Amino acid sequence: MIVRRAMAAEAGTLTVIAYAAKRHWGYPESWIARWSDVLTITPDFIRSHPVHVALHGDAIAGFHTILVEGERASLEHLWVLPEHMGQGVGSRLFRHALDTAVALGARTLTIESDPYAEAFYMHMGARRTGARDASVDGTPRVLPILEIALVK
Repeated sequence: MIVRRAMAAEAGTLTVIAYAAKRHWGYPESWIARWSDVLTITPDFIRSHPVHVALHGDAIAGFHTILVEGERASLEHLWVLPEHMGQGVGSRLFRHALDTAVALGARTLTIESDPYAEAFYMHMGARRTGARDASVDGTPRVLPILEIALVK
């Protein structure tokens, strides 16, 4: 599996992946619509952020984005097409995100996780440091806040 920098022309493909991955968890379409600003990846976003894609053959199977401020990085996106979940794509992308954060000078990576993804990140070495209320339409929902120390 190859991980490479995303190209601005791939924004539509990355948006399709983000929506498909979020829908995989069975969220109501009204919630998906509310999250459109987060799930939509634009060419400008790709040009101005470190966005990387994982290729399965010639096709993009997933992507990640990190943002770095000083010694702290945050995982802004890590999405895998549902048909590629459980095949190591997410693990490969996460390890690449960690390496990218280290290369950009970060010492800590913070993840505001979807509740369904928390176990994956914990398996990858993150620890829960908090939570954020993210209730939608009166339905209680809590986002785990996770952190992983980066080794330089």
